[in-house]
Amino acid sequence: MLILRTKAQLEPPNSLCHYRTASPSISMTDSYKVQQSLSSGDATSLQRYMDLVLGQRNIWALIKYELIILIAAGFRGAPGLFLRKILYPLILGSVGKNVIFGSNVSLRHPHKIRLGDGVMIDDNVMLDAKGTDNSGIRIDNGAFIGRNTIIGCKDGDITIGENSNIGFNCTVATTSQITIGRDNIIAAYSYIIGGGNYHYDNIDVPMCQAYDYGGKGGVTLMDDVWIGSHVSVLDGVTVEEGCVVASGSVVTKNLPARSVSLGTPAQPVRQRL
Repeated sequence: MLILRTKAQLEPPNSLCHYRTASPSISMTDSYKVQQSLSSGDATSLQRYMDLVLGQRNIWALIKYELIILIAAGFRGAPGLFLRKILYPLILGSVGKNVIFGSNVSLRHPHKIRLGDGVMIDDNVMLDAKGTDNSGIRIDNGAFIGRNTIIGCKDGDITIGENSNIGFNCTVATTSQITIGRDNIIAAYSYIIGGGNYHYDNIDVPMCQAYDYGGKGGVTLMDDVWIGSHVSVLDGVTVEEGCVVASGSVVTKNLPARSVSLGTPAQPVRQRL
């Protein structure tokens, strides 16, 4: 999400050094902080790997994680499902009953991933709870995460409610918070982003180092929402209960309950009867 700012609103500083220290209320983007910490010259490559994947520098936790992934992650068919059902709870924060993990599921900072009963995680999904101060990812009872979908945190929190269905090739990512209610449908190739606003007025600062203005508080999808395919829902948006958003729309502002919306930006065109 890009924020346009006039010169009167924010005078760009004259140097990179000035830019970085201009205001204590402005902080480096979370994504760049993560990137910086992983590329720090003070850590060994093994420590950086543990920071990226485990979120803790514990060699025994690393050995357990690597063995489980090596044995179970790529094993296809019923034997693979059985192995993952038995082994993945040993590295995840919590796992309910009858959870199904497809093949090649990627788990990062797994101790901050919590799954309810009957959750289904399809093949090639990434669950990335990365962060230093966040709670991570919670997926409630009966939810389904489709193939090739990314659920990713960068010091943010993601909650997916009961019986919600996220289609294949979706991205749900946040540096703040995303809350998806119960009984929602998010169709394929949709993109939900919370946080991540950049200042780009100062051309002396590379984009990856541009500062984050704190975002607009993340995204909330209330219960019984249907998001069509190829929809983008941007930071700061609340989609109220019972909404339908047509395929290809870009949601940039709040949508009222039980409305049908479409377009770029998405606008309500009628109410559901």
